[in-house]
Amino acid sequence: MNKYLRQLFTAVVALFVILGLSSTIIMAVRANALNNDPRNARSLYHQLGAYRGAILASDGTVMAKSEPVNDAFKYLRTYSNGPLYAPVTGFFSINQTADRGLEASRSMLLNGEADSLIWQRAKAMLTGTTNQGASIETSIDPKLQQVAYDQLGTRDGAAVAIEVNTGRILAMVSTPSSDPNKLATHDTKAASQAYNELSAGQNSPLINRATSQLYPPGSTFKTIVASAALETGDYQTDTKIPAGASYTLPGTATQLPNAEAQADGVNGQISLQEAVAWSSNTAFAQLGVKLGASKVSDMATKLGFGSTITIDGTESTGTPMTATASTFPSDPTDDKLALASIGQGDTTATPLQMAMVAQAIANNGKLMQPTLVDRVRAADLTVLSQTKPQTMANAFSKDSADKLTTMMESVVSEANPQLAIDGIKVAAKTGTAQIGTDNSAIDGWVIGFAPADDPQIAVAVLVHNTDVYGSLAAGPIMRAMMQEALQQ
Repeated sequence: MNKYLRQLFTAVVALFVILGLSSTIIMAVRANALNNDPRNARSLYHQLGAYRGAILASDGTVMAKSEPVNDAFKYLRTYSNGPLYAPVTGFFSINQTADRGLEASRSMLLNGEADSLIWQRAKAMLTGTTNQGASIETSIDPKLQQVAYDQLGTRDGAAVAIEVNTGRILAMVSTPSSDPNKLATHDTKAASQAYNELSAGQNSPLINRATSQLYPPGSTFKTIVASAALETGDYQTDTKIPAGASYTLPGTATQLPNAEAQADGVNGQISLQEAVAWSSNTAFAQLGVKLGASKVSDMATKLGFGSTITIDGTESTGTPMTATASTFPSDPTDDKLALASIGQGDTTATPLQMAMVAQAIANNGKLMQPTLVDRVRAADLTVLSQTKPQTMANAFSKDSADKLTTMMESVVSEANPQLAIDGIKVAAKTGTAQIGTDNSAIDGWVIGFAPADDPQIAVAVLVHNTDVYGSLAAGPIMRAMMQEALQQ
């Protein structure tokens, strides 16, 4: 009898051990996976039934908030002027996990589940009140955002503005845009249909063209080649470099021309400053080959090329918001290096990356970490975190930055007077990248900063698939953004 009792006891103990292990695995090891499983209806009700914190612009304008509703989910996420701020906010949907924008990068804070909100959760539980998520205060300037959005209009493109000394993103616009309200509806059928329509195709309006799309930067990349040249100590603004009306790409029969006669120089020579001002393809293609791939690539890397750039968030706060890594070819042949040095061929960049290049030049060669969030507040207005400026790299010297500024001022004063602003010195570099079959279309670019003698704002604008030079397609947008920012 004792034998059978011992066997039964052992079996019961084993079952309790198995039960304990399985519970531990479910509650701890697999908790996040189970909570995030779209089939988990309880998790869905928990998330949508939580009071999600607001996302605010720098002046307090509400970009996203939770409104009480009379349904099973209790709260509905709403977006004021949704398409204007969509690249910043992202979306929170009943059918799709937040996977972009601040809704994703600060999700744990917004829904009140972050570790830093443990006391707020405890207080809510003890008092029987609703647990409220934290609010996110961004660096976005609503007026500047609106100007950039209106200027881009129906065109495919992006615009980014950065505060020079801090790296704070003041505007980030992507067009065409989408309305997050269509995805936030509690009508699951309507939300699914909206998502399927918005996410379809390569030109989806859900794509943030400022951070997630790569484009050939065209002649805006010449600022990077020029900085590499200046850093060698062998070049000054008045140093004469080879130019000419046409340049045969090394090892090929392909002729590379200039768009302007002034870019040809005189007797096959042009000063570095004039080469920047008139965007001489022949000069910069030869300069890139002369410097070598290593020097150009090293400078591009210092300025952020080759690395994914984190804009906001960490794994502990949600899904970090990142910018796709811009590219410069590794170990290119001289013909490909020549093209890469004028921002064509295998050189690609995001508009955010090129705004960062302008910011670094304006900031004496110091590249700042781009940020979107100024601070995070708990529901009781306690500041949970505040963003501080952080240097990513000292890409080049102040002396090189000063020379680059002088050269970029001449882009406006000599070649593009239509970009000038009365009473304000503007430094800029335009770009016209050929794209499409037989180079039949254009990506129009401009980067710049102002005032050139006391830089406050750095801007990059891209207009994709246009039919005019970057100075005409993107230039007026940059100018309007600078005017708005500097009159405030």
